[in-house]
Amino acid sequence: MRPIYSLSDAEYDELYRVLDGVGKHPYEDYPAFSRAVRDLIDQGRVPRFFVEAVSRIRSERESGVSQAHVLRNVPIDAEVPVLDHDDPVSDKHAKKKTFVGEALLELFNQLAGTPLLAYARNRGDFFTDVVAYNRFDGLFTGYSDSELYYHNDRTAHPVRADYISLLGLRCPDDVIYTGYVDGTALLAELTGEQQEILRQPYFVTPFDVFSREHNSELTESERHSILYGHHSFRYMDTVTTAVSGAPDGAKDAIIAVKDALAKATKQRHRILTKDLFVLANQDGMHSREKIEIDDPVRAKTRWLLKTYAFRDDAAADVHTARWLDGVRGRVAD
Repeated sequence: MRPIYSLSDAEYDELYRVLDGVGKHPYEDYPAFSRAVRDLIDQGRVPRFFVEAVSRIRSERESGVSQAHVLRNVPIDAEVPVLDHDDPVSDKHAKKKTFVGEALLELFNQLAGTPLLAYARNRGDFFTDVVAYNRFDGLFTGYSDSELYYHNDRTAHPVRADYISLLGLRCPDDVIYTGYVDGTALLAELTGEQQEILRQPYFVTPFDVFSREHNSELTESERHSILYGHHSFRYMDTVTTAVSGAPDGAKDAIIAVKDALAKATKQRHRILTKDLFVLANQDGMHSREKIEIDDPVRAKTRWLLKTYAFRDDAAADVHTARWLDGVRGRVAD
């Protein structure tokens, strides 16, 4: 996937200085951090090249040209700590003292008009991590170093992001690809009859192991459709199933989705350190593919800083009754 924009070293330094001056703590007081980033925009301090790059992404999303984009050589923290994989997120909170990466993600999403979403299971943090825990080795979760089949993030949950941002903080030389397939490409491989069945609430998806660890009452989703809107999908390959008593055509429709995933045109991007990869979560599916791993121990140190985001303010406001602690965008599991 060709980057939509690659910052020069001079542009990197200019944007880094702006972001490094935010001066608020995103994990202790997210609203204050978010307002400080908004001040950068309102005061005209954001470099024009970055405003224009995000504007182009926003335009291509709205026109349907593309729902997956890469910005290369964007600012991250000068020091990225090495994390303990027994509990890397707690270790991040203890060791990470600067927040340039978080400011970059906040700025991008504010300029894109996509307000952030946070989950209680992630400590209520608006900036989360794709990083491996030792205890999840080999399991189907973003908190492992395993491959991930095509899916939408948080498939089982009632509140799901429209967009995901992935920022490469530490990306070793091992070759790991993030795959993306657009919902329109999947739709083109499904017949009208198959689409009609997929739009019915004949399906369920189990909660992932990380969610279940934080809330033992979470077992599987409510009954849901796999296809909704024009080309939005709610599906996790290998685990989304038809409910008991569903029409025979429901199981056939799941097979049709699997076939569509095999046939549809896909994009793949190898996220490098200082890459920002942004993609649609519901209007497409994504995966993680381990292509060439020369050093499994080194590959396990891969660390992406991540945000979930709503499509726009209206999409966020649908969930106003769910906000926790009065913080817009923070929801329960």
